[in-house]
Amino acid sequence: MSRKASVKSDEDMRSEYDFSGGVRGKFYREYKAGTNVVLLDADVAEVFPDSPTVNEALRLLAQLAKRQVKTKHRKSKTA
Repeated sequence: MSRKASVKSDEDMRSEYDFSGGVRGKFYREYKAGTNVVLLDADVAEVFPDSPTVNEALRLLAQLAKRQVKTKHRKSKTA
């Protein structure tokens, strides 16, 4: 299929949509690397202002969860 055939006419585009300032491939590298986009609720976003802060908190939570699982297995084996 040719590229021209897949482009819709201007009549199909709403007038309020303006892509004139768009940048083609802006997030290509991130997408290719497998970056996941997660939307935070407003109250959570207030606590975690940026990606590094969110990642640090989730890594800490994952460590704690792993410790809890190990502790539960130890208790059940000795009982």
